[in-house]
Amino acid sequence: MRLTILGGGGFRVPLVYGALLGDHAEGRVTHVTLHDLDAGRLAAVARVLAEQAARSPGGTSRPEDGGAPEVTVTTDLDEALTGADFVFSAIRVGGLAGRAADEHVALAEGVLGQETVGAGGIAYGLRTVPVAVDIAQRVARLAPDAWVINFTNPAGLVTEAMSRYLGDRVIGICDSPVGLGRRIARVLGGDPDKAWIDYVGLNHLGWVRGLSIDGRDELPRLLADPALLESFEEGKLFGTEWLQSLGMIPNEYLHYYYFNREAVSAYQHADQTRGAFLHEQQSRFYEEMKDPAAPALATWDRTRAEREATYMAENREVAGVGERDACDLESGGYEQVALSLMRAIARNERTSLILNVRNRTTLSALDSDAVIEVPCFVDAGGAHPVSVAPLPDHATGLVCSVKAVEREVMAAAESASRTTAVKAFALHPLVDSVTVARRLVDRYTREHPGLAYLNRK
Repeated sequence: MRLTILGGGGFRVPLVYGALLGDHAEGRVTHVTLHDLDAGRLAAVARVLAEQAARSPGGTSRPEDGGAPEVTVTTDLDEALTGADFVFSAIRVGGLAGRAADEHVALAEGVLGQETVGAGGIAYGLRTVPVAVDIAQRVARLAPDAWVINFTNPAGLVTEAMSRYLGDRVIGICDSPVGLGRRIARVLGGDPDKAWIDYVGLNHLGWVRGLSIDGRDELPRLLADPALLESFEEGKLFGTEWLQSLGMIPNEYLHYYYFNREAVSAYQHADQTRGAFLHEQQSRFYEEMKDPAAPALATWDRTRAEREATYMAENREVAGVGERDACDLESGGYEQVALSLMRAIARNERTSLILNVRNRTTLSALDSDAVIEVPCFVDAGGAHPVSVAPLPDHATGLVCSVKAVEREVMAAAESASRTTAVKAFALHPLVDSVTVARRLVDRYTREHPGLAYLNRK
């Protein structure tokens, strides 16, 4: 089975390859093609993967005999897509320099500049949607039977844009809801691999409304126990009183909505934004990797550990909860989600996963084509969303509002309309002024060559 990774020079690619190395079942991935526009980054990541393969059991054997998947690299997109069974999209249009610019432009206007939330997320979406649409059209032409697994942010928005050309053959993944569910299950004494997580919303805008262990919903027990609530990342981040008031556990990204003023202030006073930190950190990694004597895997591991430990540091500062606990450093394992998704489709191994898929009739407040993030059953026919109860009004309002913004972003990308781009910014709940929205569009189009198309109309 052939897997193509778009954004193959990206820092997190070794996580995906590491997951593949642990899969020895029949029908496993035997060939990985890495595609990136930057040949230097491709070379660096390929070195890390080679060390991973060398240390794995059977790494020197042929892939057909249980050895590590063969890796090839290319900067030719059509070559990368041709013949793929699965396409994993993890591109970053504009790179981390673009993310840093998204953040500082927004913060200069007094609004949130986070990568996927608020003004920063809209700017990133406007840059990314045209590229993602081009990829989707190429997949439809060059690999019509391939399944696309999208991890490119903003994941829900990008998945929906691609679904207009690929239908249900594009599925979005995110490690955030999975990580949240696993942390809650551990706190409640359950096996995270066996717990059923009742989670619903949009990407980076969802809530855990129930968590069943052995058929019993244990979330009420968690909400009734302040000591349990304060023992894991989201409990510390949001606080016992607010979680008990909600009656749900929000995805960590909802901290930007519920504590917006505090988050903006913390980011404005931080030494550097998250994007600037990652840009600086990963630039060092790729620079170090230019030395052929540098230990590739050890250098990558050290950089990754620093990255995980500093995740959402400003939000934790706002909440006064200090550094992340060791038990909270584990992500939801997006690479394991991707592997489970591929296995379920390729081998018809029925499983359940929280995924970004078209709504169909799952949430009555949204139309059937809206991409939402919910538990799904997955088999050879793809991902099938599980029917869920309606969200409370306050959550429904937020979901509908943000989905409307996503639709305006897609419309602006399709029409190259500056007016529609302004509308997308102005309608977002975290952008409080049409005047600010206009200034944001002006500044972003000056800052990013990739947004110059918005000046055409």
